[in-house]
Amino acid sequence: MYKEKLDKILPNVQKPARYIGGEINSVKKDKGKVDVRFAFCFPETYDIGMSHLGMKILYSLINDVENYWCERVFMPLPDMAAKMREHDILLYGLESLEPIRDFDFIGFTLQYELTYTNILAMLDLAGLPVLAKERDNLSPIIIGGGPCACNPEPLADFFDLFVIGEGEEVSLELMRLYEVCKKTGASKAEFLKKAEQIEGIYVPSFYTHEYNSDNTIKSITPEKPVKKRIIKDIDSVFVPREFVVPYCEIVHDRAISEILRGCMRGCRFCQAGFIYRPFRQRSKEKIVDGIVELCKNTGYDEVSLSSLSTGDYAGIEVLLKSITEFTNSKNINLSLPSMRIDSFSDEILQQVKSVRKSGLTFAPEAGTQRLRDVINKNITDCDILKGCKTAFEGGYTNVKLYFMLGLPEETDEDIEGIKILTDKIIELFYQTPNRKKGKPVSISITLSTFIPKPFTPFEFEPQIGEEEIIRRRKYLLSLLRNKKVSVSWHDFDVSLLEAALARGDRRLGQVILKAWQSGCELDGWDEYFKFDMWKKAFEDCGLDIDFYASRRRLYEEKPPWAMIDMMVDREFLAEENKRAHECVTTKSCREKCANCGVSKYAGGVCI
Repeated sequence: MYKEKLDKILPNVQKPARYIGGEINSVKKDKGKVDVRFAFCFPETYDIGMSHLGMKILYSLINDVENYWCERVFMPLPDMAAKMREHDILLYGLESLEPIRDFDFIGFTLQYELTYTNILAMLDLAGLPVLAKERDNLSPIIIGGGPCACNPEPLADFFDLFVIGEGEEVSLELMRLYEVCKKTGASKAEFLKKAEQIEGIYVPSFYTHEYNSDNTIKSITPEKPVKKRIIKDIDSVFVPREFVVPYCEIVHDRAISEILRGCMRGCRFCQAGFIYRPFRQRSKEKIVDGIVELCKNTGYDEVSLSSLSTGDYAGIEVLLKSITEFTNSKNINLSLPSMRIDSFSDEILQQVKSVRKSGLTFAPEAGTQRLRDVINKNITDCDILKGCKTAFEGGYTNVKLYFMLGLPEETDEDIEGIKILTDKIIELFYQTPNRKKGKPVSISITLSTFIPKPFTPFEFEPQIGEEEIIRRRKYLLSLLRNKKVSVSWHDFDVSLLEAALARGDRRLGQVILKAWQSGCELDGWDEYFKFDMWKKAFEDCGLDIDFYASRRRLYEEKPPWAMIDMMVDREFLAEENKRAHECVTTKSCREKCANCGVSKYAGGVCI
């Protein structure tokens, strides 16, 4: 529909290949034979969204149904958005080049809180009201899913429903229901009422919130929890045999194979480690077969194994041997981006560098054993140094390390511990006799600010203030004066806003709306982030950003997400929080069940 208009404007925008579609393995269908059309919207740019495995899975899953059609939609950058408005081009699907406001579903994946204004921008660019109450027709139904849907309340005003948990089964059930409702002439309200009966579906308009005088949640009505959807047998999960291959460079331009879901470690700051429980791993045969098919159908020369902790795969060495028998024969690189340092071994190193070496990144998170015990990281200095020694013996001279500032119970001694640990790693490099000669060691440190997230033991914790974060960062920089060490960090304003949106209630919907109306978009990009406008939006709405981000929450306080059941008991999270302040660790699920609550949904066994 828009091809001729796009031909005129695309030469005048950056990276026009982001906006034209038609890539290898993209799916085009006869519209006359399609009963349900789904616009999968990634509220970020093409370069980022096309790297996301979840989009690849659901895109292929939906298009595998003959009479359903899923198209991809991404956030245009300002130059393209301006041209679209100038030439009356509504936001469109890349497969058909037709406006998504005419589709049946518009689904957003909620990966990051700072994309929330992008969602409003995309709805507006699609020619749709951003508020759900102003959209009366059955179509399009606006749905959200992904990790941020575990607290959907800040977005409740804009969405018709949310998918809680894993989306493969529930998405098709929802579309089949819609297909029936569409043919029988059901209203939007009738569809939503029936959709609510599907496990894993949350309809925010059916719930009301009351607040106490101190602005905390008094009650949520009805008191009916929405249990997240999980797929117990991960080998039964739909696996794409091909990916859309982009014309232009994207962030992670490679084949991706999911080897497991969930995490058994229980790091107390990590939201993914709790909301994706239980731990489930795919069979070696399924993984290897999938990798062979993906590489054959895409031509990629790199494969990445997707998981929260690749080293926790039982039999990882056997799996890697089976994979590299294929990848080595085809000169395909294998990367392991989620490898815990205590799982890193020489055997694993030899597998991942057998074609060409990828970068090595480890996440100690804290500089001392005491603070690592607080956060339940369960790795020691010995583990860290052993992993680095293995890397140095394997020819690596650069190691990237991730640390957090502002963790609960953090002291200056813990900050000094980062410097001490870094010195030990540098010293170890020069003490390694069979290291790579002729090139000095370099340590790249990335500092992030601790952000308390829902469904973690640290959801009760405050985020420390900007002045103190800056002091701690300056103190660390004063210690790290070695030219072999480089340090980067994230701006505090971004972390503060992320914390507020992550733990916010539905009153934040008006703040998001006000911020977007004031010009806030692409907030995850430094060049577009306008924190002053966000602060003013909070003030104009009579809300305090520090109330959401910077106060300690009582164990008995009802959180805004109380109606969402992620299967992890809140009592367990509170107990874990207490254990953190006592510096007491909790064993991994494989060593001992911590009775987090998930096992009662997983047939009594999680591992």
